[in-house]
Formats: sequence, C-alpha cells, structure tokens
Amino acid sequence: MKEFDAIVIGAGQAGIPLAKKLAKSGMSVALIEKRFVGGTCINDGCTPTKALVASARMAYLAGTLSEELGVDIPSYKLNFERVMARKNKIVGQFRAGSIKGLEATENLTLIYGEAKFVSDKVVAINSSTGDVYELTAKYILINTGCSPTVTKIEGIHEIKYLTSTSILELDEVPEHLLIVGGGYIGLEFGQMFGRFGAKVTIIEHSDRLLPHEDEDVCGVMTDIFKEEGIEVITQSKVTKFEKYGADRIRVTFTTSDDVQTRMCTHVLLASGRSPQTGNLGLENTAVTADDAGFIKVDDYLQTAVPNVFALGDVKGGPAFTHISYNDHLIIADHLIHGKKESIKGRLVPYCMFTDPQIGRIGITEEQAIASGVAHLVAHIPMRNVARAIETGETRGFMKAVVDKNTGLILGATIIGEQGGEIMTVLQMAMMGNITYSQIRFAIFAHPLYAESLNNLFMSLDA
Repeated sequence: MKEFDAIVIGAGQAGIPLAKKLAKSGMSVALIEKRFVGGTCINDGCTPTKALVASARMAYLAGTLSEELGVDIPSYKLNFERVMARKNKIVGQFRAGSIKGLEATENLTLIYGEAKFVSDKVVAINSSTGDVYELTAKYILINTGCSPTVTKIEGIHEIKYLTSTSILELDEVPEHLLIVGGGYIGLEFGQMFGRFGAKVTIIEHSDRLLPHEDEDVCGVMTDIFKEEGIEVITQSKVTKFEKYGADRIRVTFTTSDDVQTRMCTHVLLASGRSPQTGNLGLENTAVTADDAGFIKVDDYLQTAVPNVFALGDVKGGPAFTHISYNDHLIIADHLIHGKKESIKGRLVPYCMFTDPQIGRIGITEEQAIASGVAHLVAHIPMRNVARAIETGETRGFMKAVVDKNTGLILGATIIGEQGGEIMTVLQMAMMGNITYSQIRFAIFAHPLYAESLNNLFMSLDA
C-alpha cells in the first residue's frame, strides 16, 4: 500500500485545481481519473456544447437574422462534419492543456483507473494498465461528478437512445429528434439541433418548460422555441418506446386528456443526471449518501468521515462548473491555510446558453412571493432596449427583484443576447450591496446592454 498526503478521486473542474494547489503546497497527491482528464465540463458539457451552440447561432444568423439586418444570403449549407471536427479540436486542446499542467506539477501523481473505497481511508485502484493496488491518505477528496440519468421507461433498452454525452458523437444531424425533458440540457440541445436542420419535439412532464424558473420566463422561452419551429409538449409523460421499421422510433406519451404518439428518428434523454457513486464503495465506509446517491456533506464540504470531503456535482445541489470550482477554493483554503469557510448562503449565478441566453442570480419573483419578503419587481422588455433594437436581438426581457425596504437587489433574470453578462453586472451589485437606486442613476457607456439597467430600475419610479 502506498501512502499519500491527499488522494483526489476525479479529475474534474474541482479535482484538477485542488490537486495542483495541494501538491504545490508540499503535499504528496494522487489524482485518480477513470476516463478523461477535465471531467464533464471539458469533455461532455460546457466546452463541446458551447462550441456547437456557436455553430448553431451562425446558422441562425445566416438563415434568419441576416434578412432583417439587410444582408441577403440566398442559401447556406451546414457542414456537420466540420462542425463536429471543430468541437473535437477545442475539447482536445482544453484536455491536453489540463494534462500538461498536471504532469508539470511536482508532488502530483496522475493515475488512470477506477477508485473504490476499501475502508474510510483506503482506496483500491483498478488501473487502466490492469494493475490493482491500494492507496491511503490523511485527506481524501471525492470529485466523481454525475452522468446522464437513463429514465426507466418501457422499451428504453430496445432503442438506441441518446444522452447528453452520446449525442456529442453523432456523425449526422437527426431527421427528427425527440427530447424527453424540458430543462436546461433539453432546451440547449433542442434549439441547437433545430438550427442544424433537425425537426425537434420536446416533451416535458411539468406544466411548463424550465419549471424552476418564473412563469413569465417559461412563457417567453416557449414562444421563442415555437417561433423557431420546435414542437413543445408539456404536462405529458413518456410511457413507451418502440422500434418502428428500420430507422424509426414510436414514442407513446400521456397528456392530461389522452394518450398520443410521435414518430421520430432519434431520442435524447434529458431528464436529469445521477451521481457517480454506485461503484465507489461507499458501503465500505462511514460516508453517507441520500436516496439518490448524492454524498452528504456539511456546510464545509466534509462528509461523515473526518478529512474525507466531496466536491462538485457528486454532493448534490447546484450542478454547475463554477460551483465545483468554488468548492475547491473552500477546501484548498481549509487544508492549506487552516481557514474554514461555509458554502451556506453563497450566491449561485448561472446561464443557460440558449439563444437568447437566460442569466439568473439570486431569488426569482415567485420565490420572493412565497417567502413573504416585501419586494418590488423591475421589468423591461428587450424590445425597449436600445442596443437590442440596433442589433436586431429584441427577444426576451430584463427583470430584477429588489428589497422594498433596503433597495438591495435580491435576484435577477435576464433573457437576451449576452444575458449572462448582463446578469453578472447585477451579481456584482449584490456582492457589493449596491442599491437599485445607485444603478438607476449610474453612468454606463452608451449604447451597451448594461446601460439599460438605468431604464430597468427606472420602471420602479412610478
């Protein structure tokens, strides 16, 4: 058995920087990765999907927006092979950069293999070379992330279904893509492949798309998707898949009124992600998990076992790369500098990269109402934003929830071109305790999107 100061299981967006920081502090560190360095973000998530979103937006600009802007593009041709090659090149660059940084770090040993706990502080490694051996360490950090959930639906294993991982390896655009799930993953892929030329149907079991967002957000996004020719079906549950001929799939689903079917060529399961803890051997430890398999941690990311921590998606909660990265900062400060910072109450910004984007921070209007806090809601449609009109990007709106008594911003949702960037301006205001009145009268460069934050909060003057 080989002993290290720290073992990091999973080379994701928390595991990589944490392993490097611990090693640079003088600790001996083993970083174990069973698949690809970079985790979901680089290999199956942010990097490849945003590269594809860029190609899809170019198709939209050429095929739709160009006419409004007075540029006549009679026709264009999508080269899907080149689209995917570009995506693969970018993923390869990011992954190679991560590996290079790890290999150049002293005191750090990168091990390819699958880790399984033998006891609280002993981990068995089934390496990619076929060797099996055990490691132990004072600190063990779990960053194994999540993988797509395969929903238990009749006939699912009789068809060649797609997940958010496998859809990234398609070599042609589906003729008709049916998506099960109307959340962030389903909407990003739905719009993307619709712009690539696929017919797209989205089936969501809730009464609206994006059920965790305000109703007006869902309404705007539903209208946008329908304008782009995407079929949106809500309050419906998929109950059965059947092969139909050589290359068709029949999908049966129940609505509030009856039972319906749709024929398609491809099915994407986009109804959630599950923690990768099933093969981790937690049953051999005192580490506890909830019924879904997410590892339970305290406000300082420590599990039920002292000095065993969980970071990123595997612990549940907001499943975003930037949250994983912040997790690693908290643990690094604790292990290296003795600081103890809590994850409780931290701001959670996020952006959905549909077109237009949805950027969100803090609480929603519906959450403010439910909590009973005295609040005001500032709202301005993008069609009244100068920059949006000038660029032809008038879909969406800006909305902010503010505390009626203090004037502080409690949350914001931005639907629009560069919605995430606009949201971040309001996030900075929340971090600095800047009131909406200060933003209302601030000087912003003209004619930025951010300048219309003046107008957004002017809506509260009445």
